[in-house]
Amino acid sequence: MSPRKAAALRNSDDARGLREHLVATAQRLMAEQGTAGLTVRGIARAADVADGVLYNYFSDKEELLAAAVQAHVAAAHRNLGPLPAPGDATVEENLRRYLQAGLVLHSAVLPIFAGLLTSPAILAGFEESVTAPEPTAAEPQEGHALWHETLSNYLGGELELGRLAPAADIESAVALLVGICHDQVLSALLPGAHATRATVDSVVATLLKGIGPQ
Repeated sequence: MSPRKAAALRNSDDARGLREHLVATAQRLMAEQGTAGLTVRGIARAADVADGVLYNYFSDKEELLAAAVQAHVAAAHRNLGPLPAPGDATVEENLRRYLQAGLVLHSAVLPIFAGLLTSPAILAGFEESVTAPEPTAAEPQEGHALWHETLSNYLGGELELGRLAPAADIESAVALLVGICHDQVLSALLPGAHATRATVDSVVATLLKGIGPQ
């Protein structure tokens, strides 16, 4: 007996297919209500399929949710749009855009990962399923930690153009910006936590005192 087709796909030539529909449904549920309490039955009902249909495409719920996390992260990266390339505008303006994009990205993905800290199987499945292509600053691609890698490539390009100090520590600069994003977003999630009072402008100005041309 063939799996009952989801109502959303009936009488349709949707190229994504039922597997992609299940992933999209799980992704939506995670974004709306988090991962706690998500069940195979709940996902199946939201997708309008029989409970057992999920097992035609995934070995268990964890594999489905790992795929949904990957889809969520990829969508969050796509939503950032193009980021500045080396030589565009000024380094200060570009770093503001990168930091603003990083805050948006982390706001979208960190709550999902925070809810998975007690689900190591899902996190492991996510790590195994991700294959990150080589990103470029001008044309971001999908992939895990894309913003982080694109930022690193951008700063490396600016270093080659001479728009940063010759001894600029790119890895440390990236780590500082990633840390700011973590601090700002995670502090909003954790009861009693307090984010550092830093603005995009103040962070970029402070960073450029260390890596900007002297």
